Amino acid sequence: MDGEGFFALESRGEIAHLHLADGSPPIAGRSFGAPTSCSGEVVFNTGMVGYPEALTDPSYRGQILVLTFPLIGNYGVPDTSITDGYDLPKFFESREIHIAGLVVSSYSWEHSHWAAHKSLATWLKENGIPGIYGVDTRALTMKIREVGALLGNLVVGCLLRQRDILIHQPHHSISLPQNPPQSIPRSPDEIFSDPNKRNLVAEVSTKTVTTYGADNTPHIVAYDCGMKFNIIRFFVDTHKVKLTVVPFDYDLEANPAKIEWDGLFLSNGPGDPTMCPQTIKSIQYALELVPPRPIFGICLGNQLLSLAAGATTYKLKYGNRGMNQPCIDLRTGRCYITPQNHGFAVDSNSLPKHWKPLFINANDLTNEGIIHTEKPFFSVQFHPEASGGPLDTSFLFDKFVGHVRKISQPLVLQDGLAYQKKTYKKVLLVGSGGLSIGQAGEFDYSGSQCIKALKEEGIEVILINPNIATVQTSTEKNDVTPGADKVYFLPIRPQVVMDIIHKEKPDGIIVSMGGQTALNVGVELWKTGQLQKAGVEVLGTQIPAIEATEDREIFSQKLAEIGETIALSYSANTINEALEVSHKIGYPVLVRAAFALGGLGSGFASNDDELRDLAAKAFSVSDKILIDQDLRGWKELEYEVVRDSSDNCITVCNMENFDPLGVHTGDSIVVAPSQTLSNREYFMLRKTALKVVRHLGIVGECNIQYALNPMSEKYCIIEVNARLSRSSALASKATGYPLAYVATKLSLGKDLVSIRNSVTKTTTACFEPSLDYCVLKMPRWDIKKFNRVSNKLGSSMLSVGEVMSIGRTFEEVIQKACRMVNPALDGLEGLGSGLTSDEIPLEEQLSTPTDTRLFAVQRALEEGWGVDKVHDLTKIDKWFLSKLQNIASMRNACVNCGSIDKLFAENGADRMRSLKIAGFSDRQIAQYTNLLPLRDGADHVRTLRKRFGVKPCVKQIDTLAAEFPANTNYLYMTYSGDHDDVAGGSTIDNPEADLLTPNSKAFKARVRSASVAEKRQNELVEKKERGVIVLGCGAYCIGSSVEFDWCAVSAVRQLRRDGFKSIIVNYNPETVSTDYDESDRLYFEEMSLERVLDIYEREGAAGVVVSVGGQIPNNLAGPLAANGVNILGTAARDIERAEDRHQFSDMLDDLGVKQPAWSVLSSNDEAAEFATKVGYPVLVRPSFVLSGAAMRVASDESQLRNFLGLAAVVADDKPVVVTKFILGAKEIEFDAVASGGKILNYAIGEHLENAGVHSGDATVILPAQKLYVGTIKQIKKYAAVIARALHITGPFNIQFMATGNDVMVIECNLRASRTFPFVSKTFHVNFISLATRAMCGLSVQPYNISLLDIDYVCVKAPMFSFTRLRGADPTLGVEMSSTGEVACFGEDVYEAFLQSLLATGFKLPNKSSSILISIASDAFRLEFAECAVILTKMGYTLCGTPGTVKYFKDNYQLDLKKVNKPVDADDEACCPETGTPSALTEIKEGHVDLVINISDGTTRRDEITSGYHIRRTAVDFGISLVTNVKCAVWLVKAMEGGCANFKAKSISEFYSLHKY
Repeated sequence: MDGEGFFALESRGEIAHLHLADGSPPIAGRSFGAPTSCSGEVVFNTGMVGYPEALTDPSYRGQILVLTFPLIGNYGVPDTSITDGYDLPKFFESREIHIAGLVVSSYSWEHSHWAAHKSLATWLKENGIPGIYGVDTRALTMKIREVGALLGNLVVGCLLRQRDILIHQPHHSISLPQNPPQSIPRSPDEIFSDPNKRNLVAEVSTKTVTTYGADNTPHIVAYDCGMKFNIIRFFVDTHKVKLTVVPFDYDLEANPAKIEWDGLFLSNGPGDPTMCPQTIKSIQYALELVPPRPIFGICLGNQLLSLAAGATTYKLKYGNRGMNQPCIDLRTGRCYITPQNHGFAVDSNSLPKHWKPLFINANDLTNEGIIHTEKPFFSVQFHPEASGGPLDTSFLFDKFVGHVRKISQPLVLQDGLAYQKKTYKKVLLVGSGGLSIGQAGEFDYSGSQCIKALKEEGIEVILINPNIATVQTSTEKNDVTPGADKVYFLPIRPQVVMDIIHKEKPDGIIVSMGGQTALNVGVELWKTGQLQKAGVEVLGTQIPAIEATEDREIFSQKLAEIGETIALSYSANTINEALEVSHKIGYPVLVRAAFALGGLGSGFASNDDELRDLAAKAFSVSDKILIDQDLRGWKELEYEVVRDSSDNCITVCNMENFDPLGVHTGDSIVVAPSQTLSNREYFMLRKTALKVVRHLGIVGECNIQYALNPMSEKYCIIEVNARLSRSSALASKATGYPLAYVATKLSLGKDLVSIRNSVTKTTTACFEPSLDYCVLKMPRWDIKKFNRVSNKLGSSMLSVGEVMSIGRTFEEVIQKACRMVNPALDGLEGLGSGLTSDEIPLEEQLSTPTDTRLFAVQRALEEGWGVDKVHDLTKIDKWFLSKLQNIASMRNACVNCGSIDKLFAENGADRMRSLKIAGFSDRQIAQYTNLLPLRDGADHVRTLRKRFGVKPCVKQIDTLAAEFPANTNYLYMTYSGDHDDVAGGSTIDNPEADLLTPNSKAFKARVRSASVAEKRQNELVEKKERGVIVLGCGAYCIGSSVEFDWCAVSAVRQLRRDGFKSIIVNYNPETVSTDYDESDRLYFEEMSLERVLDIYEREGAAGVVVSVGGQIPNNLAGPLAANGVNILGTAARDIERAEDRHQFSDMLDDLGVKQPAWSVLSSNDEAAEFATKVGYPVLVRPSFVLSGAAMRVASDESQLRNFLGLAAVVADDKPVVVTKFILGAKEIEFDAVASGGKILNYAIGEHLENAGVHSGDATVILPAQKLYVGTIKQIKKYAAVIARALHITGPFNIQFMATGNDVMVIECNLRASRTFPFVSKTFHVNFISLATRAMCGLSVQPYNISLLDIDYVCVKAPMFSFTRLRGADPTLGVEMSSTGEVACFGEDVYEAFLQSLLATGFKLPNKSSSILISIASDAFRLEFAECAVILTKMGYTLCGTPGTVKYFKDNYQLDLKKVNKPVDADDEACCPETGTPSALTEIKEGHVDLVINISDGTTRRDEITSGYHIRRTAVDFGISLVTNVKCAVWLVKAMEGGCANFKAKSISEFYSLHKY
């Protein structure tokens, strides 16, 4: 492989160094600007956009500028020759670059923007400005913050040597020969040049008098001390004044140009204001004029006006430079976000008589403006005209021009709201219910934050939420983690909420923290007047404002009032209306249901037929539908906006979708902050967001979504969500700004200024976070679990979860995210991912958005497709594609190299660092260089990497890009840096640690001495300071959801109660565990073996808990233990014995514990032979999987062979076991905690459905109601034997099946199961807390649980999302398909069952409609027969398919109306011979309220086909569906018993039932 082949791995540009005057070692990097050196003052700017504006800002004259945002150059540089109407460069703030040099972390060699004319590197070179990248800019910013602004030299090409350093003055002396460099310095003092000793204003000020807008009036004189061009445009274009710009030293008193002026403006500028005596003299002259003429100054102008008035100025430690400085107007108390760039400030204490401070900085309380108490003189320290930055204070120009025009200015006063705050004693919080697609765990996080905020205010909190798996429904309370005072596990329905209101009599209700479920209930109760009648106040955004955002017509009208537009959109109440407006807009159109979450009931229609179909389904979930213009291909962007009742308004985070418009944002990769927006676009959309939110009257937090034309600044508003949303949780975790917490405080009437930034603890919450990192959200789908469901992505959300990665390059975060979302992936790969198709043309895979398109894109780039070609097919922005191209090029370089030795033979450390900065894992590098097996290969790469000194550093999320100190524990790891923000643990101090390999004797010896060995568990108590690492749950998916977050949070809280330092690792932004104040340290990181080892070694932790986060951390137990990690609780070897189906089955046989007949797959023929021997059906079970992945019941040999192939793929190299499937058995759940193999506590839950339904999809009853005493004894005996054999310490779960008293073991999980929160909350004890103490070696005492004293029952019901999964068959089997769960309590089992069913969204039938019954087998018909009779007696009309009708007629003399089975999805016609209607017609026309469809489980095509169409149509049209005969029987009996009428009881009331 020649040298060119390694190009992708080599750092580009010459070596460069930044030398600082404090004597610290030179900072190394690479040059991307002019090949020259410079000297200047090193300062930082925290803006995330606007580098062309910043570099041409004269206020930066002579400074070496450090940009804290790491990704620079993304959108290139506009054409410098394009001018405005005044012959000024349109996109720049002056005619030249004023900085001396530029320092960045990561430079984008490829840029993408419609307005870009050249790259940033080219522009710098053309202007002779050096630039350096590859610098740890965060560490540099922290240094400047601590020691103050530093002098520095940026040297390109060699290390600084005193004898040859060139000091350039001005900055462009290299390229402009008329300004030759200074002489070579002769002493160390001469090496660094201080620009502040020069008259920088003189260097940047105009030399001539120029007038703009000559025909305008009035006439304003502007002193150019370094004035930005946007100020000229602002005065002349916006305010229509005549503006004469004069040099800084123009003598206003002598007035040689004889200017007749009406007002005086003092501009911004660089340097020390005391170096402008001529300007000050002229200002003093103007101050004395009678009558006074208005004077207004900004930035340097503020300091000059102060000096002229007789005050003093001083140099700030490091200045205020950025776009997000919060400044408080001392007249009103309002806080504004301002852009600033200054190193000096006014001393407010030195202001003379009649002068007062006008603004102060909300963070450091420095002066931000002054005002004369009697005359029209005022100035501010910031830039009201922005560019770059926000325009929030542009009204100050209005005020000044108004003074000049002699227009009376309105009196500005506080609104008095601060003194009218209402106090609340009790608040009802409405939760979101069970997790479903479109409404997932993010609402557990927001609700938990809300409770925390309310409890801080001393408010009693009443919560209604039937989701028993959530953290917010925990009843445990303490000072650190306050919970709700009362929790109601009840269906979230209007009448239920009103029952609670009448009972609890709250002052207020919060409906914005529970997703669309809570919002819809709040809207209905308000519209019907029930809340008003009860005297309950809606806190936060009011219902009329919510309705304005939910109703498309009202929303459009509201936007039109402020000159904004939405995409062309109309509403329709009928299908005919929908057709009419679609023709008006023109196909294709987007069809959406109003008041629906996550795009439910939406899709794109290209013709009338498609529209009719979509509209019919949309009308099933809403009585109004929306028809929108199709904007697919435009960019989609979001802003999270916060507003308080005092009208302080900020944007907390902006996000850009990787995918163009057309893919629901919940299904799109999302990047924060935006990467391809210019300053103009970023702040244009921000300004619109604030305008819209203020006009709508939203109080709290909301989200606004835009469509932006990728070739212009044209945009339209898609929607506003006037509530906490999925994006809110993402934005909170992406920025560290707790949106739900702050929104709750605001809903109580507090203002943003008075709330503290919970990260820094010292600054205000009225600020806009600056990110010095990049965040990427990637969705997690489980589409492959469902047959017939298309993986095409569109307007209706399909993802079940998401991950969030943090890093300092885009390549890093997208590769991290791939590993997070799918632990089987080692990074972003196309060819090696196994997720692209060889059958489908690659062009088709690219042009159609699917859940795997990203990998098809990567494959195309790996195969040499150009960025332009991929862009044409996908419309993904070329900047994103160029980053993927970098990954592909680096991958190909490694693959083509072929060996690890050759790859790193030259420039080894540099190449290794380049790969790691781009997010490549050790396993990827091992795979590309043929280091097999991969586990050993990854170890080899890890060893080599450490030898090169390439290791990740730890960075903080501090909300302000290191500008202010923040003692935050919110951490991530990156290779784009060389300094840690926080100190490591006890073992990090070992200087040899970085040279040790996980498998080396030295490493294991160190671990043995540094960690608590298994035989000395009790010594862990003495190691509390070293801490315990808890591995979280990862992405939510089917089988691993919020219940595992509850387990992780419970473990962490118990660790803290016991005095252990707690360290959590997780990457799911929807979780409570990733709330930074839940643990002592939060690593928002991937849970790969490589990264967990990095954290473990760095922290020197006493051990790792793998058993509370589900299957992902549990699968890491073996590899971690093999690398010397101390696994707390059950040993890794015992975990493997339980997870490995072969080993576990062998063990059960040895122990004499019964299990179904089994066989390990060694060949398909052997498996078929075994199945024939034991008889079909048989169950195929892979090892080490979650939620029954690839688990199937085979009814014949053909199915068996098909399922074995699928299982082998899923199981990888793990065993696949085939077992006899027992028909008609009862399944039983056994959850327990053990210590040293002895069971401490247990809970036995009973499945309502027979075995064959996955436990995650089953209805579970606790305490068990219908188990024989003998069965319970046998279960306890088997569990005790297994616990001893596996030496279990910690949580575990065993699933049993029983036929009569014959008990058999199905499987054992040596970890917490999804039912742990269910059993803990039912028994009012925390099983995970007990398990945590046991795993940490503390003394543990079993809870006293007496089932005889429990006089209530809890029933857990599954929550499905079949409505969204179009085409999926809504039946249950051995592979899990539910997305969430709910649980309700009752004094009897039927009451609890019916409430839990209603809590899933199930609707009871009305007697005015029919119940459709279609039962396939006589056995099931017989089981349901009594219930059919009951329904008839209750007055319900029953209809059925022919076989069912005949059976009940012949055997029970029941007359059911006959309906025909459908042949296909379009079979809606009546039978021509008999006139019998089609079942589908009855459902679609609304004649049926409930469908009971029980299949016989056979593979007969006619049964499956007709039953499938009935079930699918019921789901598509929002009709309640029951597919299990046991559930159908219980439903009818609950209805017969009147269980639908119940009194609202909190969980504490049920707990008190057994306390006599």
